Amino acid sequence: MKKPNPGYVPASPFEKQLTEAHMKLFREMPKAELHCHLLGTVRKQTFTELVHKAKALISGEEINEFYTRGEKPVGVLRILRALDAEIIKEPADLARLTYEYLEDAASHGVRYSEFFWNPTGTARVSNIAYPEAQAAIIGAIHEAKRDFGITGRLLPSIDREADPDEAVAMVEWMITNPVPEVIGVGIDYRENDRPPELFWKAWFMAKEAGYKITVHAGEFGMPWRNVETAVKLLRCDRVDHGYTIVDNPDFARECAARNLIFTVVPTNSYYLRTIAPERWALDHPVRKMAAMGLRIHPNTDDPTYHHVTASEAWLLMYNFFGFSLKDLRSFMINGIDGAWVDEATKASWKRDWLVEFDTLAGSVAG
Repeated sequence: MKKPNPGYVPASPFEKQLTEAHMKLFREMPKAELHCHLLGTVRKQTFTELVHKAKALISGEEINEFYTRGEKPVGVLRILRALDAEIIKEPADLARLTYEYLEDAASHGVRYSEFFWNPTGTARVSNIAYPEAQAAIIGAIHEAKRDFGITGRLLPSIDREADPDEAVAMVEWMITNPVPEVIGVGIDYRENDRPPELFWKAWFMAKEAGYKITVHAGEFGMPWRNVETAVKLLRCDRVDHGYTIVDNPDFARECAARNLIFTVVPTNSYYLRTIAPERWALDHPVRKMAAMGLRIHPNTDDPTYHHVTASEAWLLMYNFFGFSLKDLRSFMINGIDGAWVDEATKASWKRDWLVEFDTLAGSVAG
């Protein structure tokens, strides 16, 4: 059976012959999605329609380029900036993106999603005030729960390319406009020259207000000390990416002992650009992280631009990085333990989701 193509991925020495039972497993296994950016989920048709609605000066050729992922993929940050600057004009636009993302995620077995949104871009560039934007997104979360059974939770994210005072303002907006669906704080955009401690005040304010925090660190080849800062100084509850931790085995063992969850992205563009295709599956830090005992959990990040679904993210872990079904089951548990829900809910998911996984996996050979 020909497997689906989750964007460009180099050849892997671990590839197996996939069957219908495999594909059913990857598609239907219950999933938590803990690392996904709302503006990275936009369907191409929706993007095109919003461009026309906003009368934005973005050509069809540019849109096609945004949604093209070749052997040396470019980053998606310019697309996200274009959405804020040119396309998102009203709260209803954010509601549409949220609803469609959760619909797409649910169709690939995602039962629970914690997704990122950059309020600084929305408020300062799209000119939609935080309370109105948040209300639109939360309304769509409720509609998606009703229509698709998926639970969505929102993580406002620091714009690390903006002034640190903007991060403080964002947390102040969250504190002034509390809703139960907003449960934590993340950070997005380029890590280069923008280490996590630059935003210490916003992180500390969020923690003091009772929010969880998760930090993008060790991405884009940035040093492992950024991960150390996130863990030891900022006392983060999760790490997003974290790949360069493999450069310090002692610290990796420390994080493994802490049972810290790392949300990883199999389709991360940096390693597709920097690792030779014939070595990609062998040398990718995701494999090294697991071998060091770190608790990893696969996610889509920017699914429509990475050309990957939640199903395919798990397929990549199995069929390109060579993880076993037993490994996938443990990654599933990592996602449950890493989710910011109460312990009773986690226990329920472990009881029910693992039975579903075991049933599906029982029909798969190898």
